[in-house]
Amino acid sequence: MRLTRREFAKSAFAAGVAAALPAGVFSACSVSSRAAGTNSARGAASPMQFDTGSPIPFPKNFFWGAATAAYQIEGAWKEDGKGESIWDRFAHTAGKIKNGDTGDVACDSYHRWRDDIALARAMNLNSYRFSIAWPRIQAAGVGPANSKGMDYYSRLVDALLEAHIRPLVTLYHWDLPQALEDTGGWPNRDTAARYADYVDLVARALGDRVSDWILFNEPDAFTDLGYLEGVHAPGRESIVAFLRASHAVNIAQGAGFRAVKAAHPAARVGTAFSMSACEAASDSEEDKLAAERAHAMTNLWFLEPALKGRYPEALAFFPESVMGIQGDDLRKMQAPLDFVGINLYYRTMVSAPGALERLSHAQQWLFPAKMAEGGQGKKTDNGWEVWPQAMYDTVMRITRDFNRPVIEITESGCAYNDGPDASGAIRDTRRIEYHRQYLQALGRAIGDGADVRGYHAWSLLDNFEWAEGYSQRFGLAYVDFKTQQRTIKESGRWYAKVAAENRVER
Repeated sequence: MRLTRREFAKSAFAAGVAAALPAGVFSACSVSSRAAGTNSARGAASPMQFDTGSPIPFPKNFFWGAATAAYQIEGAWKEDGKGESIWDRFAHTAGKIKNGDTGDVACDSYHRWRDDIALARAMNLNSYRFSIAWPRIQAAGVGPANSKGMDYYSRLVDALLEAHIRPLVTLYHWDLPQALEDTGGWPNRDTAARYADYVDLVARALGDRVSDWILFNEPDAFTDLGYLEGVHAPGRESIVAFLRASHAVNIAQGAGFRAVKAAHPAARVGTAFSMSACEAASDSEEDKLAAERAHAMTNLWFLEPALKGRYPEALAFFPESVMGIQGDDLRKMQAPLDFVGINLYYRTMVSAPGALERLSHAQQWLFPAKMAEGGQGKKTDNGWEVWPQAMYDTVMRITRDFNRPVIEITESGCAYNDGPDASGAIRDTRRIEYHRQYLQALGRAIGDGADVRGYHAWSLLDNFEWAEGYSQRFGLAYVDFKTQQRTIKESGRWYAKVAAENRVER
């Protein structure tokens, strides 16, 4: 959870939080000393180094893929019966998106999906992760399926299968129907039931051909950025809304899992969790404890409820009443996921806040951990640190702590804004180096026992990057947003070779 990237008011906002959390609603929750000692300080560490030599092979039948999301690529924002999403509303609100950009057209993939499959084939991909827009299936988030919307995804699935590419379907990638937000959004626990109904519709329509499903993309991110920090849709800033939303999403995760399994018991179902290697900023016991809290909140807040039926020990006090936890909720949250999806881009440096900071900041009072980006590695064009060791550390931590689950890297990638040169080529050598290093780290984790089945580069093509609009390019293919022409970058050609050979050079 990106809890410290924005400064929160010290007076009115904090007072409002305190007023919303009546006395007596907290039950004490502590982190064990054993857990606090498991994450040593890495502030002076060097980036992972590899010996030169033979290429690193990947397991047989490994999935080489790329990922996209409906709102970021589809466009056609009100065609064929699609309803308004929270991102439609948010992007159409002045001042919310850089340069006033919207996803109204995006990459026009609703009409150009054949071009996108052609890109995937040219890159030798055998997996394509895409999401279904909930309001394209149910305009208002309730009722029967919109046949035109379902037909679009059915055609996409059929074409992928014909191209021998696995459709890896994300059921929710942040585009909640606006009508459901108007009735409370994710902080309203009834939204979990609406989500389960939607999942049932999609699973029954496509489950005869889709075997692999992702319930949510980054629940940590859309609850935090959308309901706590307000920088993403729907733009709310409330710690109470965040806590209630996170609990409702955990209930929805369990309900959605059961809905897919009821329709198709043999389906493989997981969630794509945003994760980061949380490193203590120093060797002090206080910073180590803070790093463990950050790990629990960033990496486990939605994973542990599914796999263990409980919340991790992350908060100084556990606000059970404020979150709206009811008698049978812990059982409802459980979902024995068939795989753990990991979205991994960077590491997080963590330190403990001082007593004055805890008293003056509502977030630090509840969640005593200061999180910052690492500063030693090279930076991408959007300022993220490149730190391949984070891939290894995170995959191995989840492998150790959850009894070697099946893992898929559902996203990893970098923003570099290289454009065509005089010859029309996009020579994005920094992106090649990013994926090479992160794949080397992943290969090392597999060699050390992690059961990793796939890697999905973010993204197949340049697209609408949420609040950043079109200012950041993550794609393996370049998109001219004026003409919608797609051009495979040098990184895409390099990735095609890696996928064809099922190995990465050292």
